[in-house]
Amino acid sequence: MKITYDPAADILSVVLRDAVVVESDEDKPGIILDYDGTGALVALEILDASKNAEGVSSVEFKVAV
Repeated sequence: MKITYDPAADILSVVLRDAVVVESDEDKPGIILDYDGTGALVALEILDASKNAEGVSSVEFKVAV
């Protein structure tokens, strides 16, 4: 998984796995979901991220056990 924040474009991108994106859908305004050929979610993007999400410049990652 890769998480990237581009401050110049103000886009937060979460890539769940490397796969060819076949379809993209704007689920809600500014929330773009990318799917592979089987319909599985590959990535998501949040446009205007600093306005729509808190703490875009840092990431906390936890694995539930």
